[in-house]
Formats: sequence, structure tokens, C-alpha cells
Amino acid sequence: MTPLRILMFTTFYPPYSFGGDAIGVQRMARALAARGHEITVVHDEDSYLILGGKPQAEGAPDGVTRVGLRARNGLVANLLTQQTGRPVVHAARIRRIIADRRPDILWYNNISLVGGPGLLAMGDALKVYEAHEHWLVCPTHVLWRHGRELCDARECLRCVLTHKRPPQLWRYTGTLDRNLDAMDLIIAKSDFSRAKHADFGLRQPMQVLPYFLPDLDHNAVAPYRGHDRPYFLFVGRLEKIKGLQDVFPAFDRYPDADLLILGDGDYAATLKAQAAGNPRIKFLGRKTPEELNAYYRGALGLIVPSVCYETFGIILIESFRLGTPVIARRLGPFPEIVEASGGGALFSSEDDLIAAMRTLHADPNARDRMGRAARAGFETHWREDRVMAAYGAAFARAAHHRGDAALARRLEAGAFEGARP
Repeated sequence: MTPLRILMFTTFYPPYSFGGDAIGVQRMARALAARGHEITVVHDEDSYLILGGKPQAEGAPDGVTRVGLRARNGLVANLLTQQTGRPVVHAARIRRIIADRRPDILWYNNISLVGGPGLLAMGDALKVYEAHEHWLVCPTHVLWRHGRELCDARECLRCVLTHKRPPQLWRYTGTLDRNLDAMDLIIAKSDFSRAKHADFGLRQPMQVLPYFLPDLDHNAVAPYRGHDRPYFLFVGRLEKIKGLQDVFPAFDRYPDADLLILGDGDYAATLKAQAAGNPRIKFLGRKTPEELNAYYRGALGLIVPSVCYETFGIILIESFRLGTPVIARRLGPFPEIVEASGGGALFSSEDDLIAAMRTLHADPNARDRMGRAARAGFETHWREDRVMAAYGAAFARAAHHRGDAALARRLEAGAFEGARP
């Protein structure tokens, strides 16, 4: 099969990224490259550096061509994009990249600072937008109003000022809406996120396509043995919206297991101060993927307490892949993920959380049953080959609707399908 030429755009991409959606984009890029396609990812290095990120090691070649944009004055370039909704400084280079690559597919991810809505008008290929965040309907990306509460009604001007960001006048011009009309496919990561986009005014239809992970032999992963007591796990960036602060009181009341925290972030110092009185709460920093797998495998369960509207929650399927149950807040997309698998429990209150922890700790049969369901759910819904086949089918339908029969045939012939070679 002739390789597809795919050009992806995203603001953050490893090694210039903080994780989350950037890792999802990288995972997709690598999966496509492994299937023989020509993948180029264009991202904005200045955005990462301005936000305090440190350059990371590039890593081994993975078949993906990475193009990092840098400006003589990165802050000015980012501000112009944020304010005008167009890639003012990098427009000419982006046009050259599109002309040189001649892509079959233009794939937009988090474009907030790599080009804004003006980027969507560039090029002529099958156009796909993947909403890893709620940026299409929220200037702060996360629907977390005034930095203190879930957003249920627009107060955008006051909210962006609370978040100490300049208001974006282009959001009131219809520019984004008109450019989204040119998309052949718009992807939401969960049913919840699709509904939330519609609630906040997105009129274009969205197709739900979840995240995925490559399969592994979970039974071959040795559980972490460096901790001599039963433990629950938290994995993620240490930010207030991740809700970890709400978990600490439960561990004050439940002395029979520890809480191991893997990750770092801007809220780390505050969280460490809040947990200082409980020696069973341990902050262990960032870990490699191999180390993470061992911690997942050895945990009684993963606790996911986010207080904001996530679009998916990839750590849930990381845990499911290792056969480890999840205890997630009954919020956002977490109920649909947990209920689709039966691989865990949901909580709304501190008492609910403690009851779920007690079940996983004190009832090995229940824990084993949920662990098996978690693994089976991963294999059914979120394993790479299954999700990639769903992507291929969705892209083929979009190509047919666009009138590109040749591209549709290539996609229908299995361009995205099969296990990773």
C-alpha cells in the first residue's frame, strides 16, 4: 500500500511538552509511522519554554518527522497568535511545510498557540480536528470557571482575566466557527466531551474516538516491590484541578493503606504542605513508563479525583491495561469509562472513596474480579489495533463525504488497521 502523507499540528509535542494530550498525539503519530505512513508533526517549541519547560532529551528515532517552530522573540510570536487567532510569525513557514509535504491528511490537535483558528484555513487535504481539550468552546481549555468551580454558563471575559490571560477578541467574530465548517471530521475523546462541546455552542457534529494504548503482556510486568505496605496510586500532574487535595482526608481516616503519588507540577509544594502530617502519603516524582507499569501492577487501585471536566482520562486505561482497578470521581467522562469496563468504582464523597478503598483492600475476590474486568475492558475498547480500525473507518467515511474516493479506498483497504508491526 502506498504510504499516506499525514501532517499533524499541535502546540505541545515531546520533548517540548508537559504530558497529557501531547503524549496522545505522539502515540498516534508513532502508531501511524509504524504502519508505514509518512508522518510529520509541527509544534511550537516557544510555548513550552515560555511556560517554564526545560528542554528534554530527544529520544530514539521513531519514524516521525518533528518540526519545532521557534521565533526570534517567542513571547511576541505566541502573543500575536493568541490575540489574532492566526500564525502571524510562522504563517509563511507553515505554508511552505504544507506545500513541501503535499499531505493527504491535515490533522489538527491542540492548535491554540501553533496557529489558532487561522491555521485551519491553510492547505487543501482531508482536514481533521481532534479535541484533546475544550479549547474550541473555552479560552482557558478546561471549563474551570474563575479558577475555582466547574463552568455551567459562560462568563468568559471575567474568567480569562481571573486566569491572568489576555481576552481573545477573535472568539467573538465567528472566525473559529467558520473555519470549523471546513473540517471533514471533528473528533471528541468521549461522549461526555462531545455533549459538553454541544452544551457550550459547538454546532458542528463530532465523532467520538477514544485514546488507545499498545498492548502488552500485563502478566509479565513485575509489580513494584519497593514499598512494604499496601498502597493506592495517584498518577498525573500536580495541579489543583486534579483534585488530589480532596483525597488526603480519606487517608487520615483509612490507616490500613498508603497513597503513592507519581508526578509533579505547579501545585506540588501546596499539596506537600497539606499532606505533611500524614507519613503514609508519599510523593515520588516522575517515573519512566516502565516504572509506572510496575507501580500500576502493584497497586490496590488507581485513584482519579479530578474536579474539572476532563475530555477522557488516559490514566484510567493505563491502569486497566495492567489489570488494576480504578476509583474515579463521578464526574466528566469517568463514569462512561468505568461503567464500560466494570473495572472499578466511582465516588462522589469522601465516604464513597473510603468505602471503595476498603473493598479493594479487604475483599481480594472483588479486587480480582474488577481487575479482570479492567483488563478485558482495555482489550475490547482501548487496545491500539481496535481503536486504530475505528479511526480508519471514520476517516474513510469523511473522505467519501468530501468526494475523495481514492483516499477513501486506501483507508478502507486497512491503512490504519492491524497490530503494530
